[in-house]
Amino acid sequence: MSEEELRYQAASWWRTSICDIAPGRIAYRGYPIEDLIGRVSFPAMIWLMLRGNLPTPAQEQLLQAALVGSVDHGPHAPSIAIAQMAVSCGLPLNGAMASAINTLDDVHGGAGEQAIELYEDVLRRRQGREIEQAAGAAIDHFTATRSKYLPGFGHRFHPVDPRAAPLLALVDAAADEGSVGGDYAKAARAIERVMQQRKSKLIPMNIDGATAVIYGELGFASPLARGVFCLSRAVGILAHAWEQTGRNDRNKGPMPKQFGYKYEGQPRRRLEGAS
Repeated sequence: MSEEELRYQAASWWRTSICDIAPGRIAYRGYPIEDLIGRVSFPAMIWLMLRGNLPTPAQEQLLQAALVGSVDHGPHAPSIAIAQMAVSCGLPLNGAMASAINTLDDVHGGAGEQAIELYEDVLRRRQGREIEQAAGAAIDHFTATRSKYLPGFGHRFHPVDPRAAPLLALVDAAADEGSVGGDYAKAARAIERVMQQRKSKLIPMNIDGATAVIYGELGFASPLARGVFCLSRAVGILAHAWEQTGRNDRNKGPMPKQFGYKYEGQPRRRLEGAS
């Protein structure tokens, strides 16, 4: 095999359609970096890198709103708490951020991805039936096969999540303008109505459910909902980790040392033969 063929094979091994980088040249999705700097927002850059083209102004506004809405949720959020603890144990900011982002899995951080899948199941089942019937069937399937907890609805801290309504209002405005279809918003609200009817109380949409509506309306694949959420939450993680660097805490645990924990093991006993 010739050297030229070897070089071609090596280049093909790392092939990409995302960036074109050579000495003195940087381009993303075909756009020279010097054209993008100062002209393209960070949300638009995220869209470009993931989707291949620049978003419309309406798409950019919705993506930006979702990113802003998910930035932080305080030290009681496991990812934020872990960032603080990691810094107090001596990790630099990048180590603290990596530790925190690694907690954004199915339970803490994955609800947006799961909510999109739930909405899409509603939309698949809607053909030939009322959307409430489709929502009920999708809810039953999800709870039977995955979890009794519906992703994107209810909140352990907020009776009503204050982030959901303004995000949904932006979706409604975009749908009225024809910028998005509005089907994901209809599916989410149908789930909310069915749950209210079944439980005789409102289980309101939360931040994950509302951002999932946005990501679905924007055409993002469901796994990207989690990935983009990680980008958003990384801002809050960084802010809390940086704040922690200015404190004197060392080896910060999950609770102040004045508080103990509950021991549930064997009662105190002696080893046979010990004096």
